[in-house]
Amino acid sequence: MSLTDEELDRLADVVRLQPTKNSELQERWGMEGGSEVHQYLETHLSDYYYRDDNSLIRATSEAADRTGVDPGVEDDGDGGGVPDRIRVPELHAQVFAVAPGPDERSESVVSVLHKVRDRFGADPEAEDVRQALQSLRRKGVVEVEYRTVPTFRLSVDRDAVDVEVSE
Repeated sequence: MSLTDEELDRLADVVRLQPTKNSELQERWGMEGGSEVHQYLETHLSDYYYRDDNSLIRATSEAADRTGVDPGVEDDGDGGGVPDRIRVPELHAQVFAVAPGPDERSESVVSVLHKVRDRFGADPEAEDVRQALQSLRRKGVVEVEYRTVPTFRLSVDRDAVDVEVSE
């Protein structure tokens, strides 16, 4: 399916902002209402989005591939390579909050797990923390250092990125 430049731009918005709502896209695209957004999505982008169990709008993996945009990552395009905002599940936000900073010694998954448990009273599994760290790495805000085991730290200053918890 061939997309116009406008459709590609709007599809990139869906990828960046996911999970999102009609109202958020309405504001971004300057449309009159949520029904206009819905109609646009159905008419122009139906192959590239779906609604999840909570009726939130999400992009397909093909949409991310087509646009070259990382899901849930907003960047102002200043060329710094650091996203301005990331949308992540709650556990990922907790991991971001406790991971060592860019000037600190990197820590193992288990160390980050214990910090999450201590600070938030949550009880995630080590594998869930590992997946969160790898997801944050793909978003460009965490880096890995290989020692005896892989260790992680933020690659950016914590206050340089707004972390928004997705639903």
